Amino acid sequence: MEVQRHMLPKDSYMLLSVVNTKLRDEYPSLSELCASMAEDEDKIINQLALIGYEYNESLNRFM
Repeated sequence: MEVQRHMLPKDSYMLLSVVNTKLRDEYPSLSELCASMAEDEDKIINQLALIGYEYNESLNRFM
């Protein structure tokens, strides 16, 4: 049986919404979210930086 990779949205604003919701509800850190979903943390950080958002580690969300 093949393991299916979770797919995050390509649209930056949808990505922001999904990632912040998952950080709030499921994951204690961005690195754990990325490890669990087999996603590149730097890619997410860079994509959201393009629309003016930075990861705030102490609040565990992009702002």
